[in-house]
Amino acid sequence: MKIACWSGPRNISTALMYAFSNRADCGAVDEPFYAAYLERTGKDHPMRPEILASQPRDPEAVVAALCGSNPAELPHVYHKHMAQHMLPGLWGDWVAEMVHVILIRHPARVVSSFRKGYAEAGLEDVGFVQLAEIYDNLTARGLDPVIVEGSDVRADPEGMLRALCDRIGLAWDPAMLEWPAGPKDVDGVWAPVWYGAVHQSTGFAGPEGELPDLDGVAREMAEAVTCPPRNPSP
Repeated sequence: MKIACWSGPRNISTALMYAFSNRADCGAVDEPFYAAYLERTGKDHPMRPEILASQPRDPEAVVAALCGSNPAELPHVYHKHMAQHMLPGLWGDWVAEMVHVILIRHPARVVSSFRKGYAEAGLEDVGFVQLAEIYDNLTARGLDPVIVEGSDVRADPEGMLRALCDRIGLAWDPAMLEWPAGPKDVDGVWAPVWYGAVHQSTGFAGPEGELPDLDGVAREMAEAVTCPPRNPSP
């Protein structure tokens, strides 16, 4: 099985990658389109030269690798994707070879966290618009992506991961609940910038606290992609 997990930044996507890669039967690939994304957009992300040198910059080469053999010839692989990396023209029939998961988080938490490491971030950098496009693209192809809320996993890791495995047809493995602290072989080269907290972890963090209080550009970004509360039924 090839599991494509689509997320914006600053979610539990890295922790979820560690959960899957801690299974004896599953490898992982960390943000395979990152270098191609930086090459196309010219964005000056932290560690840009190192990222460009660490991965193929040709999207077709990335797709070929994703559709090829799994790492170490393992039965399953988890592809950790950032939604904003999927630029126009990258979609194709290859997505039908994957099982898809869409990982979401409250926009205020994503914007607050991401702008601490990349203060120039705009709405196009935090993935929400692209996640909606990804959902529309997948469902238009007759695919049925599983939607997962990161805070639900943090509140009930075993229950949510068992449910996720059941939905995608993967046997449950309790090894997904914990992993050794420190850097991992599956980490992208950018890990020193972004993975400090998750490297200190040995499992999923507990429930999240209050939403951060945003102002200025950060608040505008979060409000632009936050769904208004639904009116209760009469």
